[in-house]
Amino acid sequence: MGNRKLKNRNDIDQKYKWNIEAMYPDEAAWQKDIERVLAMTEEFSAFQGHLTESAARLAEAFRFRDALWQVLEKAYVYARMKLDEDNRVSAQQAMHDKVNAIIAQVSASTSFFTPELLSAPEDLLRQYMDTEDGLQQYRFVIEDLLREKQHILSKEEENLLAQMSEVTDATNTIFTMLNNADIKFGFITDEDGEKTEVTHGSYISLMESHNRQVRKDAYTHVYEAYKGLVNTIAATYSYNVKTDVVSARIRHFSSSRAAALSGGNIPEEVYDNLISVVHEYLPVLHRYTALRKKLLGIDELKMYDIYVPLVELPKRVVPFDEAVSIMKEALAPMGEEYVSRLSAGVEAGWIDIYENEGKTSGAYSFGSYDSFPYILLNYTDTLQDVFTLVHEMGHSMHSSYTRQYQPFTYGDHSIFTAEVASTVNEALLMHHLLSKENDPQMKKYLLNMYIEEFRTTLFRQTMFAEFEQLAHKFTEDGGSLTAQWLCEEYDKLNRAYFGSALGSDEYIRYEWARIPHFYRGFYVYQYATGYSAATAISKKILEEGDQARDAYLEFLKTGSSNYPVELLKIAGVDMGSKEPVVLAMETFKDLVEEFERML
Repeated sequence: MGNRKLKNRNDIDQKYKWNIEAMYPDEAAWQKDIERVLAMTEEFSAFQGHLTESAARLAEAFRFRDALWQVLEKAYVYARMKLDEDNRVSAQQAMHDKVNAIIAQVSASTSFFTPELLSAPEDLLRQYMDTEDGLQQYRFVIEDLLREKQHILSKEEENLLAQMSEVTDATNTIFTMLNNADIKFGFITDEDGEKTEVTHGSYISLMESHNRQVRKDAYTHVYEAYKGLVNTIAATYSYNVKTDVVSARIRHFSSSRAAALSGGNIPEEVYDNLISVVHEYLPVLHRYTALRKKLLGIDELKMYDIYVPLVELPKRVVPFDEAVSIMKEALAPMGEEYVSRLSAGVEAGWIDIYENEGKTSGAYSFGSYDSFPYILLNYTDTLQDVFTLVHEMGHSMHSSYTRQYQPFTYGDHSIFTAEVASTVNEALLMHHLLSKENDPQMKKYLLNMYIEEFRTTLFRQTMFAEFEQLAHKFTEDGGSLTAQWLCEEYDKLNRAYFGSALGSDEYIRYEWARIPHFYRGFYVYQYATGYSAATAISKKILEEGDQARDAYLEFLKTGSSNYPVELLKIAGVDMGSKEPVVLAMETFKDLVEEFERML
């Protein structure tokens, strides 16, 4: 663990922090943009009632709307990232609250746009698109709105919903505060006999400890904390699901899942295919779980034995600079331009590297259309952290290409495609490390780690997806999500996924209570589909070379200019079929077999 007590942010050298000043030199500049947004919002209201008077007027309104949101997005991202630097700073909480309130206000003021656009006759809109050059850029947006037309409400209703957005987002905010600011897991004795605090940041590395008592203690401390809050969290999650269910009903969707998938025009079969293919391959996971029990040489496999590597990692500290050079070598198959763009990003201050008091846990890639594609890390010099860096860099490179080649309108990504970019990078890193490794012990370690990637992404996220599906369906059928129901259903699923090798466990039933992603309904399945697509793409790049790579780079430039399933076809993958999931599952099976052979 190295430093036992976290540093304060001020005590961390500037060169290890992201260059957030590149966005705004200071808060006054940010404030200026906030005022600019309010003025633009005022101005934008002049379009109300006149939106489709002429093709030129409509094109102007689209441009103006983009310009407004472009400034607001930048202000939001800055405030969010400032808060993530240290969640305890009240001035940063205030900035974040302020910009959220303004987003709600702007959403309300601009909410007339879509209903008014859609109240125009469809043939008039098509005529406008065919005659007005300024509307070419917005053709996909308009076609997409026409597709969703039956789910858009009247002007007054949309305005009401927009004004309610701050309230309907409350469950997420409550859980975030509980999870990042209030919950404490206490201290345990680590494997060096030192007293160490269990934090979100340290939990996984403690769970990977080869000392079983350390794992058990960390696990027990974490779940005791969630168990103590389980009724509060169950109420919070229950209202989160109710919000999804009610919103879907208000918008005339057949279910909350249909509503969640509709935005990306994702066929519901994609969700069902994922779950059914994963179920077919559960016996392979059970085989691996049994192997884990055998290799650990224990009478009863417990949940706190699930994360410990089956092969001791030959002691290896990977300082951040070394991680960067490993990353560049591993991503060489992506071509020179990709690697030099990435290097320039590291130099320019895209990354916030180390953990500090109050800093948001975990890792992400974030940014606005006008900013760097920033990366938040909590880097602790482990090999796992190298994978995290490479993963987040995949997202950031995706953003970098997209923002260069797409207008603001299409400058973002759906999660469905975003997860592909991060995971292709990870697969290339894994391939690189396995191919140049001569030490059989290290090779076994990497194989085990790769198997774990499949388990934690493809299996675990699919299990989460199945749990969300159950919770939403139960609520839609009039059920009430109590702590008891949530714990029991989760426990059943966990047993089905891990199989008979897993012993009884009084705590895993509370795991649902610590998953932040559940506060974005029907979101996590995209990690599993993305992982499947990425497994297929990285295989192509390594086996077919330049042509596959160029097709993939083309895909990285597309942003959200089409539906995710269509965009992935550019990279040669069809998610409408079961094929990519089966391919990924077959890869998992091969890895388990190779691992068994090496033992």
